[in-house]
Amino acid sequence: MNSLLIGELSPEQPSFEPTKNKELTDEFRELRATVEQMGLMKTNHIFFLLYLLHILLLDVAAWLTLWVFGTSLVPFLLSAVLLSVVQAQAGWLQHDFGHLSVFSTSTWNHLLHHFVIGHLKGAPASWWNHMHFQHHAKPNCFRKDPDINMHPFFFALGKILSVELGKQKKKYMPYNHQHKYFFLIGPPALLPLYFQWYIFYFVFQRKKWVDLAWMVTFYVRIFLTYVPLLGLKGFLGLFLIVRVLEIYWFVWVDHMNIPMHIDHDQNKDWVSTQLQATCNVHKSFFNDWFSGHLNFQIEHHLFPTMPRHNYHKVAPLVQSLCAKHGIEYQSKPLLSAFADIVHSLKESGQLWLDAYLHQ
Repeated sequence: MNSLLIGELSPEQPSFEPTKNKELTDEFRELRATVEQMGLMKTNHIFFLLYLLHILLLDVAAWLTLWVFGTSLVPFLLSAVLLSVVQAQAGWLQHDFGHLSVFSTSTWNHLLHHFVIGHLKGAPASWWNHMHFQHHAKPNCFRKDPDINMHPFFFALGKILSVELGKQKKKYMPYNHQHKYFFLIGPPALLPLYFQWYIFYFVFQRKKWVDLAWMVTFYVRIFLTYVPLLGLKGFLGLFLIVRVLEIYWFVWVDHMNIPMHIDHDQNKDWVSTQLQATCNVHKSFFNDWFSGHLNFQIEHHLFPTMPRHNYHKVAPLVQSLCAKHGIEYQSKPLLSAFADIVHSLKESGQLWLDAYLHQ
């Protein structure tokens, strides 16, 4: 480690940067130790087994719907809905394996991650790791969190960045209308167009041949099972509908961070960075299932390797920590969380317009 040594701090030099909350960081470390002592980092493997089984059963049900009832409009649409549920829920499950939160050894987590994201969804595990780990390191930090890379070319995000964009007289889009065109160009452009092209570009550029092999098994399987029933055109239509429905589901859940603080990296301590960028949705059986337990976004960001079925158990402890340090702990109804996305886009778009015209 000597090659990494820059030097020693002088006795009067503080060992903690002034932008960082040392007391909060120390207390979080104590909370982390308490959580481990409570056994909240231990996995209930039956939970994840049943979760995987429900995905596989829905996958089979989607195919059986067409095989038993034919390919008329109603069975076709029902099959598309079932496949969309499969894709969305597989997305949440691969997230668990990607975070190494299911098995105690990374080998099994990586193997199941490849199976779920590669074979069940047709996407590369390495791409997800590359994007998602950056998000967790610096959530809502511009140029460091890929999840907000739609700023500034498609959307003006956050109160600070949108005003900054307006003052610079930059107008890539009519941002004051972004709360309207979000529905039109956001989800449809993200997955069917960008995502389907970029994942293949990623694996070829980086020579991720193992990922490519897993992805091929997905496309071969879905092609061989659905083309004989629907023909090529029918299959492509089904595939497009499924991807669009899936991405609408994903975008609404995954972008509940947009109303939170978005800015350049302010070099705050890790705990503060996570808390200012995340909010929760109230717990219910449906909300847990619909969001893959990412309705506990706060707890997930603070304990990214914790099995999701334990988020609700640690939530009261996190709330107490936030209350002690005067940090807002936001939890809201599901529909309110969705509405807040639109409201925040409208607000930041108006802030951009005011700065663009008058500053």
